[in-house]
Amino acid sequence: MDRRFGLCVVGYGLAGRVFHAPLIAATPGLDLVGAVSSDPAKVIADHPDTKVFGSLDDALEDPAVDAIVLACPDELHAPLASAALKAGRHVVVDKPFAPTLAEARDVASLAGQCGRLVSVFHNRRWDADFLTLRGLIDTGALGDIVQFDAHYDRFKPQSGQRWKDRRPGGIWFDLGAHIVDQALCLFGRPQSVYADITALKPNDEMADYAHVLLRYPQARIILHMSQSVPAHGLRYCVHGTLGSWIKHGLDRQEDQSRAGLKPGEGEWGLDPVEGEFVSTGGERRRVPNRRGDFRQFYAGLRDAYAGTGSNPVATRDALDVMAVLEAGLRSAD
Repeated sequence: MDRRFGLCVVGYGLAGRVFHAPLIAATPGLDLVGAVSSDPAKVIADHPDTKVFGSLDDALEDPAVDAIVLACPDELHAPLASAALKAGRHVVVDKPFAPTLAEARDVASLAGQCGRLVSVFHNRRWDADFLTLRGLIDTGALGDIVQFDAHYDRFKPQSGQRWKDRRPGGIWFDLGAHIVDQALCLFGRPQSVYADITALKPNDEMADYAHVLLRYPQARIILHMSQSVPAHGLRYCVHGTLGSWIKHGLDRQEDQSRAGLKPGEGEWGLDPVEGEFVSTGGERRRVPNRRGDFRQFYAGLRDAYAGTGSNPVATRDALDVMAVLEAGLRSAD
């Protein structure tokens, strides 16, 4: 690469430590030059050559920082993104884009005014199972899709105490952002949104259950997430005019990173749980999964920064996700 780009991660919790930092470090042409964290020892233990800054302002004073990656609580996304853009840096925002569509639009507008790129980390576009599904749809194996069910269930019977467990919008703004983006990648903007979003666990103030229907002219898209599902293996049920595809199990890249496997090494991105295709004539066969690779997000960013590619998650796409998330809240209310 003739040009390398330095990135600084703001926040070194789950998102910064498990997702962003390892992916940046493993992407050719990108350097993890810094992290903003209140726990320098944790950063240095994982990335000894990375600078640790006490604040975003400190990071923005370093000329080696070309882009800021926001892996911090949602309410900080818009103000910190704005500060970074005004300082002439590109910005990556972990999902959701912002607490509200209005704030997200303001950040997008500012990015245009500053001539800088803002991208939202919708990494689940590069899940092994989702890439496999896109392949089935693109080749016409399923025919015209009439019903798409995506599940993102878990079993967490106790109320969470982390900031992300207390975020406004609850599970819908957390896990929902992933599968809304996937649905829009496949089907575009829906005609309307119907949502049932609530807290099922006793004494839980934030939503831990969401069942959302996206309406399209000839299809219905169902997005379901709950923290009260002991048997939470179901991932997709997709039905088309030529057959169905049923998939269990979640992409392994997050668990692999937690276990210390570096992106691209060994079995990184391989999903051993194959989905089943059932034809309209009753034929059944297993469908090998494509290899997932979250690094493709950062490889796309590198090319976009260099002027040889486009934003891997277009700003318009990220705003559409926010519009659906907000429509879901209005519907539930």
